[in-house]
Amino acid sequence: MTEITAPAAAVKRPDLTGKRIAKRYAAERRFRAYGLIAILLAIAMLALLVVSIVSKGYSAFVQTYVDLEIHFDAAEIDPQGTRDPATLSAFNYQSLVNQALYDRFPEVSGRSERRTLRGLVSGNAGFVLRSMVLENPAIIGSRQTVSFKSSDDFDTFFKGDISRDVAEGDRRIKDVEIAWIDALDASGQIELRFNSSFFTTGDSREPEQAGIWGAVVGSFLTLTVTLALSFPIGVLAAVYLEEFAPKNRLTDLIEVNINNLAAVPSIVFGLLGLAVFLNFFGLPRSAPLVGGMVLALMTLPTIIIAARAALKAVPPSIREAALGIGASRLQTVMQHVLPLAMPGILTGTIIGMAQALGETAPLLMIGMVAFIVDIPGGFTDPATVLPVQIYLWADAPERAFLAKTSAAIMVLLAFLIVMNALAVLLRRRFERRW
Repeated sequence: MTEITAPAAAVKRPDLTGKRIAKRYAAERRFRAYGLIAILLAIAMLALLVVSIVSKGYSAFVQTYVDLEIHFDAAEIDPQGTRDPATLSAFNYQSLVNQALYDRFPEVSGRSERRTLRGLVSGNAGFVLRSMVLENPAIIGSRQTVSFKSSDDFDTFFKGDISRDVAEGDRRIKDVEIAWIDALDASGQIELRFNSSFFTTGDSREPEQAGIWGAVVGSFLTLTVTLALSFPIGVLAAVYLEEFAPKNRLTDLIEVNINNLAAVPSIVFGLLGLAVFLNFFGLPRSAPLVGGMVLALMTLPTIIIAARAALKAVPPSIREAALGIGASRLQTVMQHVLPLAMPGILTGTIIGMAQALGETAPLLMIGMVAFIVDIPGGFTDPATVLPVQIYLWADAPERAFLAKTSAAIMVLLAFLIVMNALAVLLRRRFERRW
């Protein structure tokens, strides 16, 4: 019998195969390493961003206060002794604050120096005293130690954001002011307190008095309108397109447009709101009603796409079983398919609302960039929102607004994290695996 000899190429094949397999494994290891490096870089950049924001904004959560002894002189506040609220309100209480500063630093005599000395205390000190007297007129004629907010430069310096080692011409606070601050600090008249007013007051031209509560209320009212409009319309549109609409060119065109609208820049929706809601319908400018309608237009595509994906994820067997026992198509969708798809729909809705919460450009176009001091009381009152408030503070020249801006960003990020965490929890809680 003739022995069959293998070709030379076949003898070398096992070695070539092993090398190719080793090469593929090496390429796979490199790819996994690249992916891990990319993740680590992303985490590092995110950590750098968070550290930068926190390092600049944490000081805004505390405020410097100055204790001064105030003499509520009855001869000046209420010369007639009637304790009439109108008389008590009309008095210039800022003069009492100024006199307390003059008494604390009697060596200050020049007009310019006294003006600088008065600048150590926030401009609302007189309103603090007026509120105290109106609430308790019995303090008239007595001496009381009252805590006042310091000015923004005083506050920034005391927190260490302005260095005393810098030349006097290169910093906003003078050497004589530093000497006064050191004297107050040595006598125990300065303290740092939690800045609760940052969360309870509206915007202000003075950094030490500015707060985010007005912007928070405006954001809440705006998102309420957004949710009330976008959620039912988006879900109903998704149900119709996915369950009832015939497959033809018209529905294909609608689906393409919905997908395209999800990628349209948000400022385009602001221009649409400016042209339609303000110029054509004449709705109030800078109102949560208009802002919510604009954000609803922007959020609708996201909700429709998420809702359709959730409806598609429901197995056809659910529909077939419901139809098999005599349910109509409407009953099948409303009583069986939609409840099973609701977790995915809610997740998409929350993500869309989180996106709307962080939007600024469309709201700038409808006038929500206005300076609003009062807290909005309704959907048609002038208001601003948290992202726009951050934009306004970032553009302010005062150094103290830098910390306020970073602190407001921290609050906004906290809201966004909570909303996204809620979306994850809802999905895990109600998700069905088929």
